[in-house]
Amino acid sequence: MSSHRFHSLTDALLSAWRDGRHLSEWSNLAPLPQNRAEGYAAQAAFCEVTAQPPMGWKIAATSPAGQQHINVSGPLAGRLLASRCHAAGAHIVLGSNRMRVMEPEFAFRIGQDIRAGAGTPLSLEEVMSHVKDMHLAIEIPDSRLEHFLHAGEALLLADFACAHQLVLGEAVTHAWRGLDLSQQVVQVHNHGQLKAQGSGANVLGDPRIALTWLANELITHGMYLREGDTVITGTCVVPVVMNAGDAIVADFGVLGTVSVQVA
Repeated sequence: MSSHRFHSLTDALLSAWRDGRHLSEWSNLAPLPQNRAEGYAAQAAFCEVTAQPPMGWKIAATSPAGQQHINVSGPLAGRLLASRCHAAGAHIVLGSNRMRVMEPEFAFRIGQDIRAGAGTPLSLEEVMSHVKDMHLAIEIPDSRLEHFLHAGEALLLADFACAHQLVLGEAVTHAWRGLDLSQQVVQVHNHGQLKAQGSGANVLGDPRIALTWLANELITHGMYLREGDTVITGTCVVPVVMNAGDAIVADFGVLGTVSVQVA
């Protein structure tokens, strides 16, 4: 059992994470995180007790609609675990997943540590100069909290900001750095039928802006993006419902596609 301040919460989250359960009540798990700083502290403790290597970060709630949906004041950063990452084309079992949605996302692989600047927030250009590759991804989120819509941002942060499973494509070979990613159209097809369409503009205006937000958010809370981290930047479309038997393709135009089979 863990010995940190939020041990009751993180031990309960760990048990739910391992067993595929959802916590319907958490008032008995005090103390609970009360603000962003405490939420990130509890998140770090949760990551530690999983005994699983982290592989990077997700950014949740990168649109006003997404923020309103989960009742938070702005984007949230959550840890990604390597054990929950799958190659493109993978067969995913939804199991006890309550959200049952997929989200097509731009992902960036960090080429070198991104640490604090000279007392001012890092610029988009500074952050992007530390990016090695871009990938295409499908996130399949879930929360260990049954009533996650009303949990509040501190608890959602403790719960990895609803990170769960990730399907990650290979590095994009198209010359993407010269593209306006905010205007890149993204479509989702299921068995060849169009289910959703959006663009990079739905990700805080541009997925590169979202990455810059994350770099500065982590620094604000005593962390930083590390060499080798993968960052998924937020959904480009309204999340698409998934069901067993689905064959889903996220199409990013000239950048390529990434797919997932649902069991």
